[in-house]
Amino acid sequence: MSVIDLSALSARQVRDSIALGEFTAREAAEAAYARIEALDGDVHAFLQLTPELAFAAADRVDMARAAGNELPPLAGVPAGIKDNMNLIGTRTTCGSRMLENYESVYDCTAVRRLLDVGALPIGKCNMDEFAFGSSTENSAYGPTHNPWDLERVPGGSSGGSAACVAAGMTSISLGSDTGGSIRQPGALTGTVALKPTYGRVSRYGVVAFGSSLDQIGPFGTSVDDVALALEAISGADTMDATSSSEPVGSYTDGLDQGARGLRVGIVRDMLELEGCGAEIRASVDLAAETFAALGAEVGEVDLPAARHGLAAYYIIGPAEASSNLARFDGIRYGHRAADPADVLDLYMRSRAEGFGPETIRRIMLGTYALSAGYYDAYYGQAQKARTRIIEDFRAAFERFDVLLTPTTPEVAFRFGEKSDPYTMYLNDVYTIPVNLAGNCAVSVPSGLCSTSGMPIGLQIIGDYFAEAILLRAAAAFEEATGFDPIPPLVGSLNS
Repeated sequence: MSVIDLSALSARQVRDSIALGEFTAREAAEAAYARIEALDGDVHAFLQLTPELAFAAADRVDMARAAGNELPPLAGVPAGIKDNMNLIGTRTTCGSRMLENYESVYDCTAVRRLLDVGALPIGKCNMDEFAFGSSTENSAYGPTHNPWDLERVPGGSSGGSAACVAAGMTSISLGSDTGGSIRQPGALTGTVALKPTYGRVSRYGVVAFGSSLDQIGPFGTSVDDVALALEAISGADTMDATSSSEPVGSYTDGLDQGARGLRVGIVRDMLELEGCGAEIRASVDLAAETFAALGAEVGEVDLPAARHGLAAYYIIGPAEASSNLARFDGIRYGHRAADPADVLDLYMRSRAEGFGPETIRRIMLGTYALSAGYYDAYYGQAQKARTRIIEDFRAAFERFDVLLTPTTPEVAFRFGEKSDPYTMYLNDVYTIPVNLAGNCAVSVPSGLCSTSGMPIGLQIIGDYFAEAILLRAAAAFEEATGFDPIPPLVGSLNS
């Protein structure tokens, strides 16, 4: 077998190479596991590897090619799956002791759709417990490390999904995004990371955090990668009443149309929010200049209510989480305390033993916000702020096709640096308003920090179901900037 360097190949290149017979899907899977063996001891992107499933899928691809059949779009492409998405034959732990031994009994629709177009399920990726976090430090099974600097976090909660792509262990991966949990780790690891419009991708089979906020989306090393994956997983689903029947077009056909004629708005007031670094602000201004040079019409816009997004989210998100996680009571499934004295003791000890500190914090916040006497003062007001944010985005998209903000206020931080919850929560200040409004958005690499050498992400925001325009803009920016550096960990392996 020839040595296959997955870090040097896009998802499309892997699929095309298999179709041309340059290597087999089984060899692609073997290359993925060889890379995981070499790197994941340091990175810890995976909680569970699934070689039986991956090699079975690879053999189906190879048999289809041998029979002369046309291969599907992601045939033989190694993929990581966030561990809050069910897949029969795997554990789905959500990074929690509460679900440590839970075996999936059905498939997540988005995962099944990805596998139906030939992707290889390499394993389940590490994450902040129940998707509560921005650093993957809250996983009950230990943190994931950033391939750019092992002393720094990869972001979260989809940190494992981002790290496995950044390290070249898989070509693509799936994450979930409730308040930025795809885009933020994408920015911190130098990967392309997409949150679709709410309802564009079925939520069936993903363990719920905030049901009005959650959305599944892809990571890749290029815009074309995430466009291919998005095409595969999008569309209505009878198992999810919140999925949309809006037609799914091709997200790859228009990627080469460039930015000429696009109306691009830089969200000026968002650049003035607390904690935004000077180099981060400068990167957005430079991106605006890049779009102008590409022939786009560039202007400025304000989203005045968006500055209240963080406060609104940390009422609405925990409130929905409190409701969703009430099912983990030690009786139906999940962790069960041993030898309880009575039912109340069973409830209390099962949850105290099964949940970590951040999960308990958010359950308590949400329960308090929904309690009698406080519902209107907190939850009701947060929903009013959410409506204002939606209205601001609607007004902005009457003038512009896409909007530009930073993805994060700073680059990847060191482990333990954000021990205070408030400073940790501030990492999602630019991504949260998009979840509250339900729009689509993508983070694309926009360069490296001059002092730390860590990646910087640009967030491009689109209107509802405007993924095609969003990805066109992202592809034009990607081509103009030519960002293609290799994380030091990957470079050391390749050399």
